Amino acid sequence: MTHLVLVRHGETVWHAENRYAGVSDVPLTPRGHEQAGWLATWAATARLTGVWTSTLSRARLTAQPCADAARVRLVADARLRELDFGAGEGLTRADMGQRFSAALDAFIAEPAVHHLPGGEDPATAADRFLDCLRDITTRDPAGRVLVVAHGTVIRLALCQLMGLRLGRYRQVFPVVDNCAGTEIRLRPDGFSLLTFNARLPHGTPSSGGA
Repeated sequence: MTHLVLVRHGETVWHAENRYAGVSDVPLTPRGHEQAGWLATWAATARLTGVWTSTLSRARLTAQPCADAARVRLVADARLRELDFGAGEGLTRADMGQRFSAALDAFIAEPAVHHLPGGEDPATAADRFLDCLRDITTRDPAGRVLVVAHGTVIRLALCQLMGLRLGRYRQVFPVVDNCAGTEIRLRPDGFSLLTFNARLPHGTPSSGGA
């Protein structure tokens, strides 16, 4: 079986204002780069056999130091990108409330059914993310692989694996901190959740953002 350590990227410039950063390419803050450095310190001794990342720069910049420290090639895959928030990209909830309050209310009540205007279906996002994880396990069936991705899509994938209604992702998993680790074992016949949102050695994660 493959051990996968799912990690949210480092802090970005939109976190302070809690702006929704889905497929928007948002840079890391100085703290985000510092968090990537802490994660790389952990990666150097974590016995990783691979490092995969979302194609978005905030994830790639978090993952590359880890791949270098672990002495493995970084693999970027678009299936690991964040949920596309459509018209909500770059906005705060207050902004959305002013622009499309009814759609925002529906999204908050049932995000898996009423995604934001122009946004991605969360079920589609969970499926593509898990499809990538299963490809990783096929390529590295007995390895330990770091996967640097994004908070919402990680939570959606966990709900799908656990057979939970996707719309509950915020209630079941309210927070995914920057550069905290969620370790799972993925097998052809199921999965095990070993840790969720755990501080990795040498890291001081910080939460925030969509």
